[in-house]
Amino acid sequence: MQRDNSPYRTPLRHLPEGEVGLAVLLRAWRARAGHNLGLGRPLPQVEVAAEVGMSERWYRDLERGATPRLDARTLTALAGALRLCPDERATLFLYAAGGEPFPVAAEVDLAPLRRLLDLQPAQPAYLTDNAWNVLGYNEAMAGWFPWVRVSGANLIRWGLTDPEARRQLADWPRHGRAYLAMLRYAMAQYPGHPELADILLVALEDPECRRIWDDGPVIIANRDGHMFRLLIPRFAPHSVDVVTQVLNPVGHPGLRLTFLNRLPGSDAETGETGSDRLDG
Repeated sequence: MQRDNSPYRTPLRHLPEGEVGLAVLLRAWRARAGHNLGLGRPLPQVEVAAEVGMSERWYRDLERGATPRLDARTLTALAGALRLCPDERATLFLYAAGGEPFPVAAEVDLAPLRRLLDLQPAQPAYLTDNAWNVLGYNEAMAGWFPWVRVSGANLIRWGLTDPEARRQLADWPRHGRAYLAMLRYAMAQYPGHPELADILLVALEDPECRRIWDDGPVIIANRDGHMFRLLIPRFAPHSVDVVTQVLNPVGHPGLRLTFLNRLPGSDAETGETGSDRLDG
């Protein structure tokens, strides 16, 4: 479906120092590594530096915001010393490489991608840019989530700040954590992106989002393959279990095609109202 969907605009503000950035993550990762190793304190800077084969001063400067040239060997060793997961490792490499340029969606011909959405008559599907502005959707998606019809619809903003999202996304704190974790990754991927910073600032005004953010630097690159339960009016009073498929069009960097696949055995199909069967 084609529609006029200009990105949601509010007066953009700058994030305060200490909220995002490589130095913030390095300090948090080192603290977590020390905790996981049972040290009762952050892993010492000198030990991290030794594992990387660099001086303590070199590593201390990194945590103070220095941005020296970091080669692949050094980054790999640093990721190992801090016990980073694959998404965190990718984030480290993104910061070291300066991230990627973010394309302007208005310069892209979206008609073929929107037609692809319409070819999925029963499966909810939508198109977003690198700030999760909804650029297109099919009728099935609008039937499940009417908010996508609103000009300026934004997936992450809705998921983090709209009371409706907290009713419709079962186990919302898990979704809130995932959305904030994806924001962390996107801000490393597209440093200086004003809309990403603004989404985060608005979200952090909410006490629950602030608590989740301050719990630690969880990072998720995407939600491809994530399973979750929905409690939406379309299937009331039953729930529906879904798994997401996220595709990145090769010719359109920064855009995402997302499909919601219903899982067999959902309450909406069986009429059951049992407990949550999903753990992903």
